[in-house]
Amino acid sequence: MNTREQLRMLILAVLDRQPEHGYAIAQAIKGRSEGLLTAREGTLYPALHALEAEGLIESEEHEVGGRLRREYRLTESGRRVLARSRKAWQQQVNAVQAVLGGQS
Repeated sequence: MNTREQLRMLILAVLDRQPEHGYAIAQAIKGRSEGLLTAREGTLYPALHALEAEGLIESEEHEVGGRLRREYRLTESGRRVLARSRKAWQQQVNAVQAVLGGQS
């Protein structure tokens, strides 16, 4: 799984909990990973647009504090893709752990 696929999986995982706007998605990724992972604007928004074009997420604009914000939510197709991505990720983790072996 490459970095682009990882970002897509992280976005879907954030949206699996609840709909969010772009900045909140980036903050959730950073917060849940204790700052180890970040989603920069230059990669986050193109990924969101691609996920929406694929029908994995959908969006709707809402006015919040006098400003329009686009809120994203996971579709049923997105939930299925997320489930497959989680499985593929776990297989990768298991494979790396098998190569690394036990701790000394």
